[in-house]
Amino acid sequence: MLLKKIVIATSIATALTFLGCAKKTEESNTNAADAQAAATEAQAAAEAAATQAEAAVDAAAAVENNAASAAE
Repeated sequence: MLLKKIVIATSIATALTFLGCAKKTEESNTNAADAQAAATEAQAAAEAAATQAEAAVDAAAAVENNAASAAE
């Protein structure tokens, strides 16, 4: 009888361990998906900033050219 209780307790503990590992895996997958989404957003923001910086450089060059033309 004692052996039967030990086997049942061990089975329950093993099942709970596997369930806990499965839950952690799901959480890890969710965290990885969130991190990937954040990285995609950061990359899009960096590309937008680069585009704005290029536009600002072009605008500054145009102002400089206009100033040089006006000085002539």
